[in-house]
Amino acid sequence: MKFTVNGRTVEVAVEGSESLLRILRDDLGLYGAKDACEQGECGACTVLLDGVPVCSCLVMAADAEGAHVVTVEGVTPAEGLHPVQEALLDTGGAQCGYCTPGVVVSAAYLLEHNPDPTDEDVREALAGNICRCTGYGAIIRAIVEGK
Repeated sequence: MKFTVNGRTVEVAVEGSESLLRILRDDLGLYGAKDACEQGECGACTVLLDGVPVCSCLVMAADAEGAHVVTVEGVTPAEGLHPVQEALLDTGGAQCGYCTPGVVVSAAYLLEHNPDPTDEDVREALAGNICRCTGYGAIIRAIVEGK
């Protein structure tokens, strides 16, 4: 199967019902998308698939044929951090960091489509991202104030 990841065209062999998450992590070495619940419940594996946030654990790899995938590695500038990443660090919104890649991808998507979100907009955009460490106050402040 052939698709684009973070602007680079890749070709990988896909067997059966492998998930996009497995291909990203195991075949392409992109470990930003986290392997947590594998049920689409936590959002730690969120990537953009043709510009839309998805849980990569729920996407069959074969369905990404010809698609454009952006992971947290693709959201992060070559030098430095995305403003959301900086803001998460500044506000303490990145505790253990396990949910952070999914939060960053979801927040980057939100800010691209709504550069001046309210707290409620952020809550809705992050509805599929679960943080077990910190609660959401610092994360929401980071996204609203750090854009």
